[in-house]
This record gives sequence, C-alpha cells and structure tokens, in this order.
Amino acid sequence: MKACVDIGGTKVAVTLAQAQPSGDDQLLLATRVSEPTAKTGPSDALAQQVLRLIDEATALAQAQGVAMTPLTAVGVSSCGPFVLNQGQVELATPNICGGMAGPARGLPNDWLTSPLEAPLRHALQARTPHIPVSVRVENDGVAALEAERHWGALKGLDHCAYVTWSTGVGVGLCVGGHVLRGKNGNAGHAGHSFVSDDDAAALCGCGNGGDVEGLIAGNAIARRFGIDAETLLTQAAAGDTDANAQVDALCRVMGRMLYNLVATLDLQAISMGGSVFWHHQDLLLPKLRAEIRGKLPSMTDDFKLLPAGLGLRLGDYAALALVSEAM
Repeated sequence: MKACVDIGGTKVAVTLAQAQPSGDDQLLLATRVSEPTAKTGPSDALAQQVLRLIDEATALAQAQGVAMTPLTAVGVSSCGPFVLNQGQVELATPNICGGMAGPARGLPNDWLTSPLEAPLRHALQARTPHIPVSVRVENDGVAALEAERHWGALKGLDHCAYVTWSTGVGVGLCVGGHVLRGKNGNAGHAGHSFVSDDDAAALCGCGNGGDVEGLIAGNAIARRFGIDAETLLTQAAAGDTDANAQVDALCRVMGRMLYNLVATLDLQAISMGGSVFWHHQDLLLPKLRAEIRGKLPSMTDDFKLLPAGLGLRLGDYAALALVSEAM
C-alpha cells in the first residue's frame, strides 16, 4: 500500500494506492480524504495533519473491505519552496508559512519553515520498524509534470512544462527529457519572478512585492480587487466589461510568464491546471494563447498550450507519480 499526499496552500488531500498484478499502481479514489491546510499551532502541525489523514484514509479503506497490506511508500506533492535541513525537506511556503512576509500577509502563524519530511519519516518508520517505509517529497509542479508526462497531456514530450494557476503559481520544467530540480528541489518557481514595482498592491507571501504570484494568484486577486477569483472570472465570462478588463490584465502577466518559459527553454508544450485556471479555462485559455501567439515565431509557432490531461485528478496522480514503480 502507498499513500499519495497532495499539499496545497488551501487544502491537503490523501489517497491510497495499491499495487496491481500488472505492476501498475491503482489509486483507490474512494479512500480520498481532504481538509483545509493546517496553518496554526506548532510549525510541524502540517506534518501531523498528514499523518492523521493517512490514518483516516486507511480506516476508510478497511471499512470498505479493502485487503490492506503494510504501508511501504509515501509520495508527497507539495507547494514550495523548500529548504533542506540535514538533507530533509522543510516547507518555506508563502501560502502556509506566515513568518516570511510578516503580519501584513495575514497568515495565522509566524513559521519561517514547516518541518515535513523528517517528522513523516520518523513517525511512519516507528509504526512498522521492521518494514522500510520510503518517503519522497517533491515540489507539486515537478510531481504534476511527471504525472502529465506519464499519463496526461505531455506524454511522450521531452521539452515541456506544467504550470498551475491556483492559490499560488507553480511550475515544473523538463528539458531534453530531464526534469529540472535545482539545489533544493525548487527549480521552476517562476511564480516568484518579478514583473512589477507595485510593492503595496502585490505583496506575496514570500515577502516579494510585485512578483507573478503576488499579482495574479488566487489569493492575490481578492487582496487586489476586493473580489474573489471565482466571482471575478464568472463575471468576466458573463460579459461584464470591467471584470473582463481585469482578467485581461491577469492574463497579460501569466501569458508573459508562459512566453518567457518558452523563449528561455525552447519548449514544445505547457499543460496547465490549478483551480483558477481549470474552472475557467474556456475564458482563460484563448486569452493566454493570444499572449504567446506571434511572439518570436521561430520558437512559438509550433508550441502548444494545453489543459492538463489529468484534469481535477492531477493532484492525486502527481503524488502517485513520485512512488509509482512504473515511472
């Protein structure tokens, strides 16, 4: 049995997966449990939440009559950035750790980091001391990229990226068939690239003022415009002129980030997911494609911007990709 953990700035979800005779792993979707991301209490509150949700998913599986085998692997797909403490991942995540930008950001804690990998390894191994339990933590952009390349819209591509537009803005990158990770597993944090000098209106949880995430992430929209992303995008889709102008401005920022990725890495395709994009892709996708089309045609004419092939299940499959023997 394997546990697939999806950590976002808004929610945490755990789904169990079971090896099949074919060698593939099957997600047991009926075991999925989810709740809002822990952001109060001691800095390891998130790790303790993950452990509790693994127990809840296990109890749910048992109640359903699933033949349980010992837990042998945990894949954690998490929003970043990360820092390494004695080689193990701690989260330094702007939408979870409130100590980075300070009280002005409004998060209910003063954490600079949230320990994750070490407490998970320690607790899980203590439960089954004679059965090794592997724990793999990766940035959710990297994990989603691996899932999209194996099962989704990027299958068969060696020069590609995955971009999430959600509570935050995250990216996973692949060039020449190699997934890029960087010194601390943080490669792809293009959401924290600077695009504006407007510090006051675009304070990101990382402390930057005027980066992509601070301007267009789901939680930034409410801070900047006084209206949540869902309402703004719904109004724009319904033809509201002012809302549509605001959405155009958001898409200029995101579109330029996407173009910069294409121009820098010579990509074949980018697939997109995340709650902001996914639920409003009919409105957003044409606008984003228009921001790229015609710019440096030698690099963009054959480029494709695609919806994530795994859709709303991407978070579960991203975590599964980290522990799947078929990868």
